[in-house]
Amino acid sequence: MIDTIQAWFQRLYETTGLNFTVFYDAYDWNRYVGGLRMTLLLGVTTILASLAIGAVGALLQSSPSRLLRGLVNGFVVAFRNTPPLVQIFFFYFGIGTLLPAARTADGLRAPILDNVQWAIVSLSLFAGAFNVEIFRSGIEAVPKTTVEAAEALGYTRLKAYRHVVLPLALRVCLPALNNNLINLLKTTTLAYAIAVPETLYAVKQIWSESQNVLEMMLVLLATYAVLVGALVWIMHRWERALRIPGYGR
Repeated sequence: MIDTIQAWFQRLYETTGLNFTVFYDAYDWNRYVGGLRMTLLLGVTTILASLAIGAVGALLQSSPSRLLRGLVNGFVVAFRNTPPLVQIFFFYFGIGTLLPAARTADGLRAPILDNVQWAIVSLSLFAGAFNVEIFRSGIEAVPKTTVEAAEALGYTRLKAYRHVVLPLALRVCLPALNNNLINLLKTTTLAYAIAVPETLYAVKQIWSESQNVLEMMLVLLATYAVLVGALVWIMHRWERALRIPGYGR
């Protein structure tokens, strides 16, 4: 089956000039798959981390401590009002140079966090700032009587948030959360700027060597259409599974 596909794309190139090397050249295929794996790693880790940041930040926004509320609001303002590419550069070229370097086994100096880890940190904080506001809007939609009922049953503030407020708020804010997570998946392409070998980086290398820009751009667009489509399907399934009459509709 694989040999048939490879032969078909080779004939396509010979007859039409459309050079999809990624489908018949093993070296290009491996680079493309490696980039796709990196994109999936960035997408999954940043989505999970940004959800955690959003949930914790929304809880701290309702804290009785004015200091904690001010810190969270400052974090949200800073990361919502600056471009994500600037944030990536700030962490990688700015903060990264201030951290002490570690020693490798052969005695060379290596940064504590590499470019992939800095990309994950930066993108997670960027999306997390938006998730804080999204979760906050969902929390404010939960009736105060529901929280009072939970406290009357002996729930602490933290337990009431975990078991009552957050599950109900999540159902309300899922549509907005879906949009933010979809945008986050597409924003992972900015990691290309600090040489993270994700899909865009791998495809750029392929078309630079094979001179097949149009073909690889088509592959790139199709790849992200499939990835985003899969995420949309997952999020919609999640939304339907959590739906409760009277909340979020």
